[in-house]
Amino acid sequence: MKTFHCQYCGHPLFFENVQCLQCESELAFLPDRLNMAAIEPAPDGGQETWRPRARGKKTSTLRYRLCSNHTTANACNFAVPADDPNIFCVACRLTRILPDLSVAGNPERWYRLEAAKRRLFYTLGKLGLVATAPPNGAADGPIFEFLADLPGQPVMTGHSQGVITVNVAEADDAERVRRREQMHEPYRTLIGHLRHESGHYYWDRLIDEGGRTEAFREVFGNEQLNYQQALQDHYAHQGTPADWQEHFVSEYATSHPWEDWAETWAHYLHMVDLLETAASYNTRLTIPGQDLEVEEVMNPLETGHPHFDLLVEQWVPLTLLLNSLNRSLGQDDAYPFALSPGALEKLRFVHDVISETRSQSAAQGVQPQKEEAVAGAAAQ
Repeated sequence: MKTFHCQYCGHPLFFENVQCLQCESELAFLPDRLNMAAIEPAPDGGQETWRPRARGKKTSTLRYRLCSNHTTANACNFAVPADDPNIFCVACRLTRILPDLSVAGNPERWYRLEAAKRRLFYTLGKLGLVATAPPNGAADGPIFEFLADLPGQPVMTGHSQGVITVNVAEADDAERVRRREQMHEPYRTLIGHLRHESGHYYWDRLIDEGGRTEAFREVFGNEQLNYQQALQDHYAHQGTPADWQEHFVSEYATSHPWEDWAETWAHYLHMVDLLETAASYNTRLTIPGQDLEVEEVMNPLETGHPHFDLLVEQWVPLTLLLNSLNRSLGQDDAYPFALSPGALEKLRFVHDVISETRSQSAAQGVQPQKEEAVAGAAAQ
């Protein structure tokens, strides 16, 4: 996620901010522009209508409301175009079921889940995979259900027929770490869960419905392998190849071609998000002792159609820097993976599918609108 800037005073802003710390402007994220904006009440639209704040005499013609989850629960910072009939923003309207918010701790868990989901929505929007301003209050993208365990009814995080279910216990750091250690996983985060499960959603949309099944099988294998049996074998530690690191991004990816795709998809979203973050800080990289220098990390979400080899060329030294910084603070590696040629081949496939879809979205006009100059200088 890149850093933003207040178009009123120029102060740095972050994705979850609701007020500029320098000029004290109210802030909102405008999904149709995929940009943060300082906002002010619009005098021509009533008490609940806002417009981007501007310096000088020229004023913005854009009009917005704040998402109902902001006004009722202070749980969202996305805005809704004033002519959109839906009271929820394009991200919050994707959530179909919430946990019981009267249960202690659930409001905080829900907020963390929604915050992670908004980050996912931003990346998908940048990649042209969701409509950022669907017409007539519609929703675009997977539906989410955030559920808690009940006696005798444990909730399994997963995807089925366009619905992503997440156990709200994953929003508790201690519980998530316990599960990560129990399952011998090197990495387990909320955003990682959402990126992985979105991979299953987009397998249905881009591979199955997109007519790419044969091409998929050439890279990932035959997905007609019995899925439930494959997972049972994996958790029983049966069948994992000894050389799995030469062909997969993670051990879990070895369980079934669908999981291989979802794990690879999640890694690709990790890649473009981290590169965008580094690019927003004008990062330059030199690997000590090697003749390898990245003059400036590019932003793959705003560079059109970057070549995959260039992404990898910048990704590898960036993860070395990231892990070294973490170790300096006594933390484990933030990115505990090493990408083999086999894994990179699968990442390239994901990259090519997304690039093709992105081109089609651009041709069909499914793109975030450009913010007008006066406003863009830099659940239910």
